[in-house]
Amino acid sequence: MHTAIRPALVLTAALVLGPALPQTAAAHGHNLEVVITGHRNGHVLTTVTWENDGDPVDEQVAALVSAVSTDGRRSAGPWKLVRGARPTDWTTAEALPAGIWKVTVAAGQPALGHAERQLTVAAVPSPPASSVPGGTAATPAPTPPGSRETSPVPETSPSTNRSAAQDEDEDERTWGPWLTTVGLAVASLAGAAAGIWIRRRRGGRR
Repeated sequence: MHTAIRPALVLTAALVLGPALPQTAAAHGHNLEVVITGHRNGHVLTTVTWENDGDPVDEQVAALVSAVSTDGRRSAGPWKLVRGARPTDWTTAEALPAGIWKVTVAAGQPALGHAERQLTVAAVPSPPASSVPGGTAATPAPTPPGSRETSPVPETSPSTNRSAAQDEDEDERTWGPWLTTVGLAVASLAGAAAGIWIRRRRGGRR
């Protein structure tokens, strides 16, 4: 903004927002110290104090905030300043959109004040799809055609093999002696029967 336009802005602010209060200006000085400190999510942040002693302004500060993009294609405002968290803090209820802006503040009450600064407002990143209402979560990749899903074959643990071998050893130890006894008994009976049969044949020949 050209230097010749600055007095016109201050004069316009003074006419629109009202005349300065002579009693207050006489106590603290005749001008306001306006400083543009930055922005918060596009809301212009400023401090306004009395130029002579740096005291905060107790009265309502009437100031207009306007902005022009660096390429001259967009403009914003004029907006009014509203009080912030501290007595010296003033901000705007409206927010600048993303871009690089040349911001001007012109105060007209309770005294005259002026400030300029270039501010860069970054674009707000889009939230991820998972956090957007109605968004879909990521799904697993489909199985390629012609392929089959196979279940893993359970492995036989060494403990299972050892248990089966132990069972076979126990069966052999349990049934082995019994089978041997039965075999001996059968053989004895067969021998006795054969002896009786032989003796009978010999007795019949006599």
